[in-house]
Amino acid sequence: MTETNKNKQNLRELIDTKDFVEHVSVDCVIFGFHKDTLKVLLLKYHDLDLWAVPGGFIFNDENLNDAAARTLYERTHLSDVYMEQFYTFGDIKRTENNTHQKLLENKNIKVDTNHWIYQRFISVGYYALIDYTLTYTFPDSFNEVCQWFNVDEIPNLAFDHKEMIEKGLLYLRKNIDYQVMGSNLLPDKFTMKELQNLYESILGEPLRRNNFQRKILSMNILERLEKHYSGSANKAPYLYRFLDNPEVKNNDFGN
Repeated sequence: MTETNKNKQNLRELIDTKDFVEHVSVDCVIFGFHKDTLKVLLLKYHDLDLWAVPGGFIFNDENLNDAAARTLYERTHLSDVYMEQFYTFGDIKRTENNTHQKLLENKNIKVDTNHWIYQRFISVGYYALIDYTLTYTFPDSFNEVCQWFNVDEIPNLAFDHKEMIEKGLLYLRKNIDYQVMGSNLLPDKFTMKELQNLYESILGEPLRRNNFQRKILSMNILERLEKHYSGSANKAPYLYRFLDNPEVKNNDFGN
């Protein structure tokens, strides 16, 4: 069986399934960090100039969080990713760009106009912040490309996925302290400059060094360690690490 026919069969099997929760789906906005740049993981549909965040449907005997984890694994092979719900997308017009119809027509699959896949869907949005260098992604049977994009260089997106990314990024910025601590994006020991670079990439703006250091230290989430000697003539910076289970309070990192 050719890959095209295999993809068509899998899609046919999906839309013939009658075991999904009606009108509800899950979508996963996965942010990655690499070389001081914040990225988002997107999938491209076969033969269509459309990209999407990883998403899918929920089985009737499946918990919502389990559905999100299963969907992410099926679409990207990412596993053991801690995700949080951040928003529910229920705009009545969110599926009006007919992405499902275009996908089915591209595979020459015909279904009744009243089929469930054409009906209104409310989607529960999940997001995560991960180190993308530790992941190996692959396309599933519905997608031909699985790729990271800079958050400010997003391609043409299906459905309302542009809004999903925007709201996911807003949620990430509002909860930046918790997310940075739990993301493992920094080594166990890091400099204040490395931490500031991470914050700046997520917030999308430069921060004043003195203000940043004062606010971070006032949060009591760091333990100061020995100095980091690199062999250069520059003043050696201190190394830090996150405290175990600190009481974090969000701080305003405006300049």
